[in-house]
Amino acid sequence: MSGKEKKALIINSLQDVFSRCKIGVLTDYRGLSAAEMTNLRRRFREAGVEYRVVKNTLARFAAQRAGKEELAGFFEGPVAIAFGYGDVTEPARVLAAYIEDSKVSMSIKGGFLPERMLTAEEINTLSKLPSREILLAMVVGGVQSPISALVGYLSAPLIGVIGALQSRIQQMEGG
Repeated sequence: MSGKEKKALIINSLQDVFSRCKIGVLTDYRGLSAAEMTNLRRRFREAGVEYRVVKNTLARFAAQRAGKEELAGFFEGPVAIAFGYGDVTEPARVLAAYIEDSKVSMSIKGGFLPERMLTAEEINTLSKLPSREILLAMVVGGVQSPISALVGYLSAPLIGVIGALQSRIQQMEGG
C-alpha cells in the first residue's frame, strides 16, 4: 500500500469518526511520557472513549469533509482527540480527572459537538456535570417528590377518619 493510499484511509477513517461521535475533545499532549500516554489511553478505553493522536494536515482534510471546517484552527502542534460516542460529559470528565490525578501539564484545546464548537472553558464545565443517568435520576426524583407529598396530604385526612372510627368502635365494644 502506497503512502497516498494510507493517508486516504486515515482521512476517511477520521472523517467517519468526526461524523459519528457525539463529542470530540482536542488536547495538546506535549510533555506526556509514553507511560502517561498509555495510562491515559487505558482510562479512556475503560470509559468507552476513543483517544487518537492525529496528523494535523490529515485531520484538517477529514474535518472539512465531515463539515467541521471550524476545527481547522485547532490542528497546530501535537494534537490528540478523545472521541465520545455515549454520554457527552464522559471524555471531559475522564480527561479532567486524569490531569488532576496525575498532575501532568497537558492542556485542553477545545472540542466539538455535532452542531457546534466548544471552548476549553466549556469542556471544563462539561467535566463538572453529572452523567446523563444521574441527571435523569435527579429529574425523576424532582418529579416524584411532589407526587409523594400530594399522596401524603390526600391520605392524611383519610387516616384521621379511620383512626376516629376505630376509636369509636373500641368505645362501643367496651361500653
